[in-house]
Amino acid sequence: MPLQPGTKLGPYEILAPIGSGKGSEVYKASDSRLNRTVAIRVLPPDRAASRIEREARAIASLGHPHICALHDIGHEDGADFLVMEYLEGQTLPLARPAGPRLGRRTRDDDLRGRAWKRRMGGRPHVLRPVR
Repeated sequence: MPLQPGTKLGPYEILAPIGSGKGSEVYKASDSRLNRTVAIRVLPPDRAASRIEREARAIASLGHPHICALHDIGHEDGADFLVMEYLEGQTLPLARPAGPRLGRRTRDDDLRGRAWKRRMGGRPHVLRPVR
């Protein structure tokens, strides 16, 4: 169920939708405690709490310039959510050059990020450029 601007999830106020996919929805939000803008990924209600916590621990253990930071997790009014660093700019499909080939720098950065995550014990297919 989409959240409307002005909806509160704990200390976070939804400002605008950013995108959606695979059942989760991502919103731009304001963090009233730290006076910053964050991205909130609201997960589908059928996802088990243990899976959400496992995903949050995996994301939090990563520290890489091509992976946004996880700030918080929460549960409010039946909605489980992840609070992540908000990054300004275009989504990856818009930033990539048109056509089937990625620019070399983008492709190399993507491959380095995936290789680094694999070395850290993560599964590379979990990295998704757009959420």
